[in-house]
Amino acid sequence: MTIRVLLADDQALLRGAFRVLIDAAEDMEVVGEAADGREAVELARATRPDVVLMDIRMPGVDGLSATAAICADQELVGTRVLILTTFEIDEYVAQALRAGASGFLGKGADPKELLAALRTVAAGDALLSPAATRAVIGQFLAQPEPALVPGTVPERLTALTAREREVMVMAAAGLSNEEIAERMYVSPFTVRTHVHRAMAKLDARDRAQLVAIAYQSGLVPAPRPTA
Repeated sequence: MTIRVLLADDQALLRGAFRVLIDAAEDMEVVGEAADGREAVELARATRPDVVLMDIRMPGVDGLSATAAICADQELVGTRVLILTTFEIDEYVAQALRAGASGFLGKGADPKELLAALRTVAAGDALLSPAATRAVIGQFLAQPEPALVPGTVPERLTALTAREREVMVMAAAGLSNEEIAERMYVSPFTVRTHVHRAMAKLDARDRAQLVAIAYQSGLVPAPRPTA
């Protein structure tokens, strides 16, 4: 299956470089290029890409607004957004995740990392490093919650099994499916099943939103800022 990619960046030279790289991959193709957020939304609706590679800072409608519009469009439920950012730990990234993005990639990433990121997001997984998960999601997405009584479950998560909640906690710590599988002594396929069932029960678009819910619900306490 070919992964269909839409490029959204105001720098034509950068878009051109991305197109050459992506079109050279056997399992990918570029289906369009947008120079700003408005055009990105219009082209997403016209081409129905699997992934939108979205820059944040663009003239007119920026990448954050475009991400929110794409992720809120019921006709684009199969489209994922991968944010490009200059800094890995950046408030803009958290805003993009809140808007529904499936993850982010630094502009300093090498070609192999970019292609791997596109494949990860296209598969329905989130591209979140442990540092990003703890620092970005914990700092910017978590909302103040009353302390939970020990042994209780946040009301929002009562539909989940104990195993599904356990997986959410480890995903919120930034562990991959393989790392979670090692800790739980199960297969990565079993972990992936737990993740997808939890996403379905909580109406989470992807793993990124599942992790955000873990923080917002109080299942995982927000990290304390370091001095």
